[in-house]
Amino acid sequence: MNLLRVYPTLLRVGFSAALAYRAELVIWMLTTTMPLVSLSIWTAVASEAPVGRYGPSEFMGYFLAALVVRQVTGSWLVWEMNQEIRQGTLSQRLLKPIHPLWIYSAENLAALPLRAALCLPVVVVAVVYANLTRSGPLLVIFFASLLGAWLINFFTMALIGSLAFFLESSTSVFEIWLITFMLLSGYVVPLELFPGWVRGVAEALPFRYTLGFPVEVVIGLMDTKSALRGLAVQYTYAAAAATAALLVFRAGVRRFGAFGG
Repeated sequence: MNLLRVYPTLLRVGFSAALAYRAELVIWMLTTTMPLVSLSIWTAVASEAPVGRYGPSEFMGYFLAALVVRQVTGSWLVWEMNQEIRQGTLSQRLLKPIHPLWIYSAENLAALPLRAALCLPVVVVAVVYANLTRSGPLLVIFFASLLGAWLINFFTMALIGSLAFFLESSTSVFEIWLITFMLLSGYVVPLELFPGWVRGVAEALPFRYTLGFPVEVVIGLMDTKSALRGLAVQYTYAAAAATAALLVFRAGVRRFGAFGG
């Protein structure tokens, strides 16, 4: 089957599903508004004196960008895969002549227009009141980094979801990932404000490249050379996550078939 011919159809089906479950989508988005809480706290702190390179306007730009990046690059695939594997309904996807991860990816990407539309007011406020970069090369790198962040998130969720082939439930693994993400991605606190050794650890792990890196690019904290280097690291993590997810999924399907799922 020609994937390029089928994929637009999968996207249309996914978009219809996102419209049908738009209330669920809105509720999911409301659960990821932690940056607004952080924004109120840090702008209050910075009103007395700047924190590092961050004054109130810098914190506004950072956390509004963090909110948008999280909304358009997040993936909830782990919940769906965990449920389908445990209930055996994954077999319906396996019967189709296209890899299930392609179908999952289309369903995730199809929801992006709705999520982006709901983020539009935040984007307008950020453009008007925050100091976002106006550098053309950095903006190109920023949009490329959004794709990279989505790829890391999607394949990591696919990897953790595939663990349900071997574990009673993979959501406990996801909870550990989520807590670590919140601490080390820049989601709650800009990584620049961490002590040196903590920041070094955070920059070496993949969590920063799912959120903090795109945010730092769009608010102009990085020069073009550093941003390109970060983009290379981000896509390396994306390739590693994709490889690991495909290998674990393939091994899990063999086990799934052996047990008659």
